[in-house]
Amino acid sequence: MASRNVILRVDGLTKKFEGLTAVDDVTAEFHDGELNAIIGPNGAGKTTFFNLLTGSLEPTSGAVHFEGQDITGMNPSGIARRGIIRSYQVTKLFEELSVLENVAIAVQSNSMSYNFWQPTDPKISERAREILDRVGLTGKADALAANLSHGEQRTLEIAVTLGTDPKFLLLDEPTSGMSPEETTEVIELIRELQSDFPIILIEHKMDVVNEVADNIIVLYNGRKIADDEPSVVQRNEEVRQVYLEGST
Repeated sequence: MASRNVILRVDGLTKKFEGLTAVDDVTAEFHDGELNAIIGPNGAGKTTFFNLLTGSLEPTSGAVHFEGQDITGMNPSGIARRGIIRSYQVTKLFEELSVLENVAIAVQSNSMSYNFWQPTDPKISERAREILDRVGLTGKADALAANLSHGEQRTLEIAVTLGTDPKFLLLDEPTSGMSPEETTEVIELIRELQSDFPIILIEHKMDVVNEVADNIIVLYNGRKIADDEPSVVQRNEEVRQVYLEGST
């Protein structure tokens, strides 16, 4: 079993939008070497929770600590520089650039030789190719991102996140819209990445969640109603009522 060192902790995390409480007093710990899945019906607060972790939203109350440091309210670029990197439910790629160029830009973001359009350090291209090999996109290096299949674009987005050398990876529905074959490939990739850093993923496919997650957090109306290993969560009666056997 991997180390139980706490890497990320949230305490009483709350986000209110006028009369709506999107995230309601959530406390949780995320450990080194673990893959946590965040599940819940639509509107449960999953994406808002991600946005609070990455600085896209500032909490109404509560705190976020990463590697023992308080990062509550820090802006997204500051949080990203600390190593918390996310993918998005909707792909955010430079579609008119090649697959290799997309990853090289991410690698450049950590380099003193940063030049958006003309990489000057050959090590940048070398590192980008290593990442493409790891995610299985080496054969697509010169293709335009716009010409990839949906599943390949989702995989490329993971490759882009790897280009920033993350310490903690947040994946928002990484298998959304994928075929069963593509889903299997991404599951294998996520399992491999877990050996490098902790991962939190939002996922609606329960077969994926049950296969990869060490721990599941269930949100409902912004509240955390379960936080345990998959076998325990599956037996949780409240979870079964509001999610597993109810809303999708």
